[in-house]
Amino acid sequence: MAVGTPAYMSPEQASGDSEVDGRSDLYSLGCVLYEMLSGEPPFTGPTAQAVIAKRFVSPIPRVRVTRDVPEAVDVAVTRALSRTPVDRFPSAADFAEALRQISREAGAGPQRTPTESQKSAPAQKSIAVLPLTNMSADPENEYFSDGMTEEIINALSKVPGMQVASRTSSFAFKGKEVDVREIGEKLGVVSVLEGSVRKVGNRIRITTQLVSVENGYHLWAETYDRQLEDVFAVQDEISRAIVEALKLRLGGDTAQLVVPTKNLEAYNLYLKGRFFFNKFTEQGLRKGLDYFQHALLQDPGYARAYAGIADCWCNLADDWVAPDDAYPRAKSAATQALQHDPELAEAITSIGKVLCWYEWDFAGAEQQLRRAVALNPNYAEAHFVFGSTLPAVGLLGEAIEEVRKALTLDPLSAHFSRWLGRLLLYARDYPGAIAQSQKTIELDDAYFQAYLDIGTAHLSQGDPETALKWYRRSQGLESSVRSYDAFIVRALAPLGRRDEAEEILARLEEESRRLYVRAEILAMGYAALGDADRAFACLERAFQAKSGGLIYLHLDPGYEPLRADPRFGDLGRRIGLK
Repeated sequence: MAVGTPAYMSPEQASGDSEVDGRSDLYSLGCVLYEMLSGEPPFTGPTAQAVIAKRFVSPIPRVRVTRDVPEAVDVAVTRALSRTPVDRFPSAADFAEALRQISREAGAGPQRTPTESQKSAPAQKSIAVLPLTNMSADPENEYFSDGMTEEIINALSKVPGMQVASRTSSFAFKGKEVDVREIGEKLGVVSVLEGSVRKVGNRIRITTQLVSVENGYHLWAETYDRQLEDVFAVQDEISRAIVEALKLRLGGDTAQLVVPTKNLEAYNLYLKGRFFFNKFTEQGLRKGLDYFQHALLQDPGYARAYAGIADCWCNLADDWVAPDDAYPRAKSAATQALQHDPELAEAITSIGKVLCWYEWDFAGAEQQLRRAVALNPNYAEAHFVFGSTLPAVGLLGEAIEEVRKALTLDPLSAHFSRWLGRLLLYARDYPGAIAQSQKTIELDDAYFQAYLDIGTAHLSQGDPETALKWYRRSQGLESSVRSYDAFIVRALAPLGRRDEAEEILARLEEESRRLYVRAEILAMGYAALGDADRAFACLERAFQAKSGGLIYLHLDPGYEPLRADPRFGDLGRRIGLK
């Protein structure tokens, strides 16, 4: 028997659920706040039964539809009104803190909505390291010049107080004649390091110059003619010279030189591994793995080679390799890296990613990743992985800000841009998600997930025809992964094209017997067709496989048709979502 006032009863209370906890009261509080802001309860009707029924079948209403309120307020109230408890704030204290944060931001000045990019002036201690030109006679030595660039980026990233543009953004200018002022504007930096590398046998010549973005003047220039075994000392000298050149704005000093390996062959193999890793294709990742493993044959204690192996397996997981196969390998490699270098942020980040995306130890992941970003605030990947973890512990707003930090450090990264769009989608900021995803496509028109996010935003706004067009565009890209064809089903279902939808799912099921297909994406297709039993069967397969997409079960619009089913809340609890 349900007891309560119909306008303010939570769905679980209205259905007579025997396991009602404090999150039911949060729903009631959300109803009260909605009424205070809009002038009427979220659900109305001629009878008590009609009011109760609406909260199970009608879309969750948005305050901003009827009243001009800050986006953050709308998001907080909407979250409190989520149909299932797992989608709400974990506690009243969390809800109160979210509202206090909104109040603090409002008091600090004009509020920034999630869709705003707020272009601020570049930090005065900021630099971009452009790809050093390979001046060697052998074009295959490009791995070495690229590696030197990345090593200098890494060294400068460890300088306290300095903001360093990440590799992805810096390498976007490789081989291009671009004015330093334009580079400064696009990357948000005040200085640029450029130069060249010549490697002949066991000798290297590295020429570098530091240029002011403001006026194009050289702040410092130097040429280093050394033996290959001096390569680490040269990297350290370059870092220290840059700090000295910027001393009026920086101060402090770099850390003592730490040589990652004394084996030059191991170092060469490591640089080759990074060269192929950075291609971010299945073939490139597997080739990178091979080079990192060969580097360890030369130096079994090479921590960064272990970290490279962990990076490769983390990137292969889910889309190309089953989670059960990839993530344990990644964790093993990262753990071995930390045995040799306990403060290696790259390895700590990989550990955090495995804990979150595979082991679902969200509290442990949060702890590791907070440490990673503290150890290396300039490591954009750490901010990104941290941001990808926070939604699982109920901190979607902080997650968006962490991914924004990653994008500030790496402003030309299509990957981070896409994830920001994805999190805005989860925050139900559909116009913001579309705008951010469009920016992703501008950065990389082959990034198929960005097309999917735009389609889902249109679908969530009740426009399946436009959604289908975007889903089809994604399907036509060479980078597309077959599992995601199930998104098309989600648009075909409301258009009444059931036969086409079922044909797609049947094909994917057949392929799943031969290849790895993400079962949680198939579940979205079955959910759209109203086949809850098959949808939950797929979700159970995904649960058994520890598929990474399940950590957003409570936020992803693709699972909306399943939220009222008791099995949905049970699955969320088994995963450990808040």
